[in-house]
Amino acid sequence: MEKQYCKVGTVTPIAAKADVITLLEYQYQNFVDKASQMRYSNTKLTEFFEQKAQKIQKSLENLV
Repeated sequence: MEKQYCKVGTVTPIAAKADVITLLEYQYQNFVDKASQMRYSNTKLTEFFEQKAQKIQKSLENLV
């Protein structure tokens, strides 16, 4: 029996800088929207989404 390598969870790097910025902007907006939707229902989850958005915003600032 031969070894098999699974590709689940592998990461494909994004080569183009413009694609990275577009993807990060989309993720940032997505986390901000989720945080605003859950503002009063689940505070821990809201904090998580806000922290993720802040990290992505810092990454965007470093790229631009």
